[in-house]
Amino acid sequence: MKPIRNSAKAVIVQNGRLLVIRLEDQYGDAYVFPGGGQEKGEELKDAVTRECLEEIGQAVTVGELLHIREYIGKNHEFAEWDADVHQVEFYFECKLVDPKATIFEGSSPDDHQVAVEWIPLEELSKVRLYPKTIGELLLDQASSRIYLGDLN
Repeated sequence: MKPIRNSAKAVIVQNGRLLVIRLEDQYGDAYVFPGGGQEKGEELKDAVTRECLEEIGQAVTVGELLHIREYIGKNHEFAEWDADVHQVEFYFECKLVDPKATIFEGSSPDDHQVAVEWIPLEELSKVRLYPKTIGELLLDQASSRIYLGDLN
């Protein structure tokens, strides 16, 4: 089994829209939050800053920790190839340093990454967003759940 991996993610909401990475896989389009693995000796906030530059090509200001999610691959729909994955993800509220940015071209995009897009919050339920629960929580302003457990 692989070691447990920490991942830092950015939740960037601007003008009622969520900034996401669009991926293409065998099932079509999927959307994920910008971010990725923490490197040894790197603070989580620095990891999310670096990952945003790599994936969306924009600097961010990192704010409060919003959610902690675990992903234990053997428990989810992708268990066939993710069974040995256990990842702990930290979702931070972030703001673009340049809120008028229109070009999103990262220096090191993820595998299967095809675009960076803004999705209106009210349309999140219509797309394949991972993790779906965080999209739902963005719509439920009353929720203050931080630890979400193992979900996809």
